Amino acid sequence: MLVRAGAAAAAAITALPGLRRLQRGAGSGAAVCFPLGRALLGVRGAEAALFLQGLLTNDVTRLVAAGAAPSDEALPRALYAHALNVQGRCLYDVILYRLHKSPEEEPHILLEYDSSMLDAIQKHLKLYKIRRKVDITPCLDLALWAVIPGEQAGDIASCLAKCVDQALILTPDPRTEVMGWRLITKKGADPSEIIPGSHIGNIQDYHRHRYKQGIPEGVKDLPPGVALPLESNLAYMNGISFTKGCYIGQELTARTHHMGVIRKRLLPVHFSAPLPKDRIPEGAEILTESGKSAGKFRAGGGELGIALLRLANINELLCLNVAGDEVKLTASIPEWWPKPASK
Repeated sequence: MLVRAGAAAAAAITALPGLRRLQRGAGSGAAVCFPLGRALLGVRGAEAALFLQGLLTNDVTRLVAAGAAPSDEALPRALYAHALNVQGRCLYDVILYRLHKSPEEEPHILLEYDSSMLDAIQKHLKLYKIRRKVDITPCLDLALWAVIPGEQAGDIASCLAKCVDQALILTPDPRTEVMGWRLITKKGADPSEIIPGSHIGNIQDYHRHRYKQGIPEGVKDLPPGVALPLESNLAYMNGISFTKGCYIGQELTARTHHMGVIRKRLLPVHFSAPLPKDRIPEGAEILTESGKSAGKFRAGGGELGIALLRLANINELLCLNVAGDEVKLTASIPEWWPKPASK
């Protein structure tokens, strides 16, 4: 089913100041389309939203109601969320997309996830499906792209006007404006025909952009059963509702939020020298100059990475032991974080 983007949606996207800032800061080239190693599941049926509502941190009912008023620019086309285990730790990071066009249609939601977790996430969903009127199907005929605009990326409204025959979804990334757009097409479609002047980029450059902005994505950045959602900046990335009611893993998350004490967070880190490939153990400890633990390394490439660090230590010189060699690193607070970002 092809979803047509209306003029109001196009106007809403062009109005985003964060995208304009990204266009000014991303270099002089046009938009770059990155083919993502993530996959999509279709969740369809009368109870699709109710089913997902009890499994995910965000308010999925907002997504289903989004077709009620096509002219309402505030209603979302995509939502970010985590699925948690009963202990309140992250299992899967997901982005949900609305395919149906109006509340009168049968709800049809696409769920984006780390492709290495296909069997695990299907098993998880089917465990809680019980008798709900929901069909869950892998969407093997679809391709997912991240689109990062440059200075000459052009008018997004004109892109939307051209995409109706080839793109299922073209929407701002729901996590933060600095991540550009998400594009979903049929397999084999050429994104440059949808976004004029764009070109296909190296996926490593996409990950470098993520690390520079401190954006976690997938099981390396968010180890299943280990990562905590608020330490992973879920609230900063519009991925959680504190008013929606019960969902699996809610108790610890809600208690941490209301206590207001978050001592560690995922942060972008910059290394003094490029990291050697495949030589850093998972969860390697990061130390202060005095040898005290400051946190754990999650993932990275070249001189950039992402790490879970104690906020009390982020202004200190830190180091990571790599095969007997000490590599120095510095942490920073991303500009897109809400201000003040003291928690």
